[in-house]
Amino acid sequence: MTGNLRPTFRDPAGSVEFAGEEVLRRVRPAAAVEALRFLHSSLVRNWQASGKMVAGTIEETSADGQTSGLLIRHPRIFFLSYPWEWAPGQWRAAADLTLDLCMEAVPAGFLLKDATPLNVLFDGARPVFVDVLSFDPRDPGNPIWLAQGQFVRTFLLPLLAHRYLGWPLAASQIYRDGYEPSQLADALGPVRRLAPKLLWPVTLPAWLDRRQSNTSKPSTTARGLQRDPEFVTAILKKNLQKMSRRVHGTMGSEKPSRWSEYTSSAAHYSAEDHARKKEFVDRVLRDTRPAAVLDIGANTGAYSLLAASAGARVVSLDTDVTAIDQLWIRAASEARDILPLVADIARPTPAVGWENSESLSLLDRAEGQFDLVLMLAVIHHLLLMDQIPLEQIAVLAARLTRRHLLLEWVPQSDPMFQQLLRGRDALYSGLTEERLQAAFDAHFSVAGRQLLGNGRTLFLMEKI
Repeated sequence: MTGNLRPTFRDPAGSVEFAGEEVLRRVRPAAAVEALRFLHSSLVRNWQASGKMVAGTIEETSADGQTSGLLIRHPRIFFLSYPWEWAPGQWRAAADLTLDLCMEAVPAGFLLKDATPLNVLFDGARPVFVDVLSFDPRDPGNPIWLAQGQFVRTFLLPLLAHRYLGWPLAASQIYRDGYEPSQLADALGPVRRLAPKLLWPVTLPAWLDRRQSNTSKPSTTARGLQRDPEFVTAILKKNLQKMSRRVHGTMGSEKPSRWSEYTSSAAHYSAEDHARKKEFVDRVLRDTRPAAVLDIGANTGAYSLLAASAGARVVSLDTDVTAIDQLWIRAASEARDILPLVADIARPTPAVGWENSESLSLLDRAEGQFDLVLMLAVIHHLLLMDQIPLEQIAVLAARLTRRHLLLEWVPQSDPMFQQLLRGRDALYSGLTEERLQAAFDAHFSVAGRQLLGNGRTLFLMEKI
């Protein structure tokens, strides 16, 4: 992974930085005692053993003979992803994990102090909670979960906006602390905002916010709200359960997208072509034995699943949200080591945050991380839709793979090529197989080739 990812600086309790295959979390002295109380609890041991929370080894640090804080060494999760690259199912899985951990923490005397998707990473298809400093001892007499508002803004409202307004979850990149209810209320209009699933998280808060805009807002402290500890525990758990139901209420009946049924409906592929293609890819996987595979234009993941079955860790990219959601659901249900992401290799996720260094770009995270890159039925899209020259595609492929590239060449006579050409025949008349090989010769040598009955050609290329 290349790029300059700055150590985190927003958490008063500590910071995080990357060091080789480890992630180092430094805990400041003022937060060390409470952090140790939580980190040494059976709660954390159980979560780490089950994979719900990232593992870590704890060391005390010192300066001038005095304890100056803690250093926690975490193993590095293979591929960093961000919420704005997740499909809806991944968002709900991250929300479920957040609420489940908070619910389990309540009877143990702890409570989540912040609740954002940025506390979660995906290890393959499995969500893992990584911010071990996000839990604090709770006041046993206080029934208020102060992080609930943040959970609603950063988890629930983006999911509701996606379902009811069609707003892309990728837009969450713009709003670090999530949406405000008024943003959704204004966009929904006076009738739709009265829908039962929108009334509590959107309509009422927006109305109250407008009423209170010219007055001082009520305090969010717990003065006057102290209750019996057992009663408080029951209230907190019940509210968390309600929140979980609201998250799952964002699920709708997903309609097939343009590409989500492509594999089964592609008329330009015969059953024999599919079989030959699968056989060639399977042979490449057996011969090259990649530890890590990047599947660009993965669609619903037929070849990602094949690579995972061969023992590879797989990152799958596609612009089609529905297709990626379907792949994640299958990978999660079958415990496959596949991380599906909604991403466009022609317009890769940029670095964002303070000084553009709080999160890395997609290419900085991906560069040199993969033994095999799959570009199956994708190059003609880059050429015709994004107008990327072959030479530039070759440069990018060489940047991403350490060893091999498996690509599919689509000739001009192919129905999909003609569909994407849109009358620009003269402009792209020189796109031939020979031109492809000439463009890639500077970076790769051809190690294998398979011609399909439909005229498409599979190339296995080895990096020079």
